[in-house]
Amino acid sequence: MCNDFICNEVKLNDVKFNDEKCRFGKLLAFHTAPTLLGIKCASLISLAEDEYEIERQADIFNSRAAVKGLRSRILCSCGSRRLMLIYNEKQLAKRLGDERAKALLVSCGYPEEGGVDEYLDTLAERIRQGGDFPHEIGVFLGYPMEDVEGFIENRGGNFKLCGCWKVYGCEESARRIFANYEKCRRFLCGKLDEGADIYQALKIS
Repeated sequence: MCNDFICNEVKLNDVKFNDEKCRFGKLLAFHTAPTLLGIKCASLISLAEDEYEIERQADIFNSRAAVKGLRSRILCSCGSRRLMLIYNEKQLAKRLGDERAKALLVSCGYPEEGGVDEYLDTLAERIRQGGDFPHEIGVFLGYPMEDVEGFIENRGGNFKLCGCWKVYGCEESARRIFANYEKCRRFLCGKLDEGADIYQALKIS
């Protein structure tokens, strides 16, 4: 009797975890597809603490997706939710090493020298401090620098176009990028709808 109870409990936990894994995968596909597919250096998702074992899912992602150069990082716990950054380490390092990007970040209090981890530490600390959300996060998310700078200078107003971000520079270029992001989303979400999990869709064993 006791062994049957334990076996049933294990099976129930497995079912719950597989359901959560499926929901987490769908969230990743919808919100972070361009990063997962290699055309965007980083993406953000917000996770409800009562819906996911967030540390466990993050550990699994970091273990399995490392082969693709992908990582996850919890930036903050905001009430009942956690803000997670999904990023391609090499692409993000290249973006943060761009002179124009680095100059903006240094002006916001980031270190003049440092790697991805040091910059993410500073970003996480600035988010935890509260107040206005750090608008320089657009640098980390791969937005065009003219749009990041335009957003800061105009305090979010006077934009030409609003899509995946607010556009202050070239509308035509932004529309092409938005369309490519949507293609990534449709592709990954379609794979999951066909029955693959997020790792199978990304061809991760």
